[in-house]
Amino acid sequence: MRFVQSTNLKPGMVLAKNIYGIHGELLLAMGSELTEKFIEKLLDSECDGAYIADDSVEDSGVKGIISTKLKENTVRAVRSFFIGIEKNNTFEARNSLSSMKNLLEDIIDEISTDKNAMVNMVDLKVFDDYTYYHCVSVAGLAIMVGVSAGMNRKALYKLGMGALLHDVGKIFIPKEILNKNGPLTKSEFEIMKKHSRLGSDYLKRQNALPLESVIAVLTHHERYDSKGYPLGLPHNKQTIEGKIIAICDNFDAMTSDRPYRPAFSPSEAIEHIMGNAGIMFDPSILNLFIKKIVPYPIGTIVNLSNGKRGVVVENYPNSFMRPKIRIVSSENNGGKEEIYDLCNNPELLNVTVIGLHK
Repeated sequence: MRFVQSTNLKPGMVLAKNIYGIHGELLLAMGSELTEKFIEKLLDSECDGAYIADDSVEDSGVKGIISTKLKENTVRAVRSFFIGIEKNNTFEARNSLSSMKNLLEDIIDEISTDKNAMVNMVDLKVFDDYTYYHCVSVAGLAIMVGVSAGMNRKALYKLGMGALLHDVGKIFIPKEILNKNGPLTKSEFEIMKKHSRLGSDYLKRQNALPLESVIAVLTHHERYDSKGYPLGLPHNKQTIEGKIIAICDNFDAMTSDRPYRPAFSPSEAIEHIMGNAGIMFDPSILNLFIKKIVPYPIGTIVNLSNGKRGVVVENYPNSFMRPKIRIVSSENNGGKEEIYDLCNNPELLNVTVIGLHK
């Protein structure tokens, strides 16, 4: 199978994976043939794309980080918790927090099952409700990094709960600032910066979470170079939970469509955070993170620096920017299949992936 962006889907293509809606409902089953009407629906819903059957591309260990049903259940719990706080409905907030705790245990189980799996960011992207899905995506990514760092289950729970609730303080930020479609002014940004402290103060008053989770909420915008907020802590005074969430929060935000800009590709986002190693992010934790993210998921069509394009057929954990590619635009090769193994073929040292084929 291969992943095809929504803009490149054609009638007659056959789905290789189920497509689900925003509430976890099945929209179209695996094996279904796409129609123009359904493709239009996907485009209107801002879905990234779909997995299409292609016998020439093998499946692999690259997967979505959280199963669809568990992801949707967790999103509902996060949404209910946020709304309960906003409406000052203590009963709803407490019930939702209890549900989140149980669901987080299931997320830890899923991610801990296969410690060697890499993550396809495409599978984390869904249709809408950005804030809630963002919180769940960041939690999944953070737990994945925590597993790679050798955290035990108790530590993963503290990390995951901090990640799920890292943006809870935005409830207390004026909506006209939170939902602004353009860059914030200096004064607006100063107000926005208060969300990490407001969120941690709220959670601390509830006395229902581990201290490490509350501190993670407070410090997820601290920077390695001490120029973060709200405390401006040096890196040796920051907790590992806050450092992990900082990377995951930044990466997921960059790879999400926002009203004021389109999403960056995973490869572009990775280049950005790698460029900020030792500046915004802890280099040792960043090294764990980038080994688990797949910039060019199996089945995506990519453009190469030599003018050719091809389908990614394999990724390598320690060389994520140089996958194995089946060339689909090759000429003068006598009709033979041409494979570019950018990681292991020294003759291809100067050939690079320059982006997804649009």
